[in-house]
Amino acid sequence: MRRFGTQGPVYPEKHYIVNRKAELDEFNARVEDGRYIVIFAPRQTGKTTFFHWSLETLTTQNPSYLTIRLDFQVMRNISEVIFYQRLYQMFCRELKQELEKTKITVSSELTRLLESTQLTDSFSMITFFQDLSGLLQNRKIVIIIDEFDGIPTEVVSDFLYALRPIYLSKEPKCPHSVGIVGVQSIAQLNYDRSISPFNVQDEFFLPNFTLEQVHELLGQYTEEVGQTFETEVIMSIHKQSAGQPFLVNRLAQILTDELDIPKTKTIKMNHFTQAHNRLLHEHNTNIDHLTTNIRRNPRFENILMRITASDDGLHFNLRDDQISELATFGVIKQGADGMCEIANPIYFYCILQTFKPTINGLEQAYLPEDTRDGFLDYLSKSGHIEMDALLDNFRDFIARVGFSILQVPDTPQESVGRHLLFAYLEQFVLIVGGFMHIEVQISNRKGHRRDTMLFLTTARIRNNLRK
Repeated sequence: MRRFGTQGPVYPEKHYIVNRKAELDEFNARVEDGRYIVIFAPRQTGKTTFFHWSLETLTTQNPSYLTIRLDFQVMRNISEVIFYQRLYQMFCRELKQELEKTKITVSSELTRLLESTQLTDSFSMITFFQDLSGLLQNRKIVIIIDEFDGIPTEVVSDFLYALRPIYLSKEPKCPHSVGIVGVQSIAQLNYDRSISPFNVQDEFFLPNFTLEQVHELLGQYTEEVGQTFETEVIMSIHKQSAGQPFLVNRLAQILTDELDIPKTKTIKMNHFTQAHNRLLHEHNTNIDHLTTNIRRNPRFENILMRITASDDGLHFNLRDDQISELATFGVIKQGADGMCEIANPIYFYCILQTFKPTINGLEQAYLPEDTRDGFLDYLSKSGHIEMDALLDNFRDFIARVGFSILQVPDTPQESVGRHLLFAYLEQFVLIVGGFMHIEVQISNRKGHRRDTMLFLTTARIRNNLRK
């Protein structure tokens, strides 16, 4: 039986997959046109998987292509000479495998070239590709470089400059097409801040899953196993993740593998609530990357707290280094109104968790002196949350503590109110045995208020009251 994949590339024979036919067709059309393409997107968005599929599709449709896969992940701390030596070793290994796979007779001239060449710098690389071009028997080489931002700093500029004249040369050129895949953009890698040496690039955008694609993904599981999902569950998976591939697959993985739901039972919203709560509080590589990245720069907290504010915000300006970096890491995106938005509600919750003080010193003042049952006072007899009363008490709490809120440790004054509200609601949820998730509602009409709301789930609350 196939599974939902969350670790590394996914394979159709092992995993449920989203068929990105439209994106594959667009990408391969650019390759056939000889474009040099870059895609820079956050980790775990399906880049590596996508390019593996694209090369397989390309060679299936047109056997004249020889596809070369390179990976710069372990190159970062090596010298220029060692970089070009390893580059050549990887290239030759891949080329020989392609030649064997396509059953091409290797000429003696090509054999001599491969055995005698030594790459030591960008000039020798240009010469090698020029010599190789005339020995390929009308075959076209396509190179995909994964983890490109692992390239050594001292090499990046000259390496890109070397690709530029090849791209601008007359046909046939070698390589015919190059795809550069990474997290940081060319501009961010170009540390000397000069004009990019690779201004011939054609940028390619790989989007998150649409709601229809999430339906498609989960539908494959239902077809194989027979277990169905409530429509609201599918919509909630997409809404809370905004279609981020890892988060979609992780939620599906928890629902189908880890909650022990009988396969004869429909997966319902109470199941989704449990899966969502588990995802929010577990350690996984995606959330760990998020929290590591938002701690990189002390200014990020102020920026992110302003973005989350209901009556304020920031314009999505990629010329601002901090905003550009947060967008690169997949933390924020541009909203329909041109303002910055947190990428999805799951990240929103984790961001608030990350910056919330572990102890704010005001916990004992959350409730008034005349409270009877503590936070249970804000539940009705049927176990529903009396939200108006709960939030009225938070307002009264702020009045009770007065200027003490300015003494919350290690917290910028402009975001202390939001941190306190989040901590107050988390304490309530912990006491009454519920779950909390974030719902982000953003108007598409410019000038309208941007609302962020916290929703509390009472599925477990009613169960606790019955005990």
